[in-house]
Amino acid sequence: MMQGIMDLHHDIFFFLILILVFVLWILVGALWHFHYKKNPIPQRIVHGTTIEILWTIFPSLILMFIAIPSFALLYAMDEVVVDPAITMKAIGHQWYWTYEYSDYNSSDEESLTFDSYMIPEDDLELGQLRLLEVDNRLVVPANSHLRLLVTSADVLHSWAVPSLGVKCDAVPGRLNQISILVQREGVYYGQCSEICGTNHAFMPIVVEALSLKDYCDWVDIQQF
Repeated sequence: MMQGIMDLHHDIFFFLILILVFVLWILVGALWHFHYKKNPIPQRIVHGTTIEILWTIFPSLILMFIAIPSFALLYAMDEVVVDPAITMKAIGHQWYWTYEYSDYNSSDEESLTFDSYMIPEDDLELGQLRLLEVDNRLVVPANSHLRLLVTSADVLHSWAVPSLGVKCDAVPGRLNQISILVQREGVYYGQCSEICGTNHAFMPIVVEALSLKDYCDWVDIQQF
């Protein structure tokens, strides 16, 4: 999904460059041709029907070219995966996250569940990121369609990972749903993006994408 957002940004930026060059050309031309030394007696123009029509139509066309891919991307981001490979659940607390893998029930019908707290600065190891590293990461398989249910146990939170193009509000008493497809293995960082109290800045999100084999090995370790 993030790739689509980046492609849309590049496409819109192309139009912005064209508009910038055109406006600068008009501005410099006006300053050059209508300088007081060249035109000591300026000509007064009250109306220009042709130019007024043009500067109404062209911006409308540009907005239309921008709107079409924008709406397509919005609907794609809102699309629900009918048959996801894995369904997970993220529960926001003050001030940590709880993750549930309900697809993997143990013998007593309890799902794979763990809490994810930020690692204090004094406990960080070399190479770990301050205010972004957690003790338990959300581990997912790469190149698999995932469904994440998001809710909250107390106040409003927001589960957001910018590098994945994902942001979903966690509302008490309500389940929100988002679809994720991580195309590359790696570690992706995010944070709660809804002001939720004193320690709002200290509830990071870390998603680790593994190969399918490594992910299955991780699940086996967590269950035993």
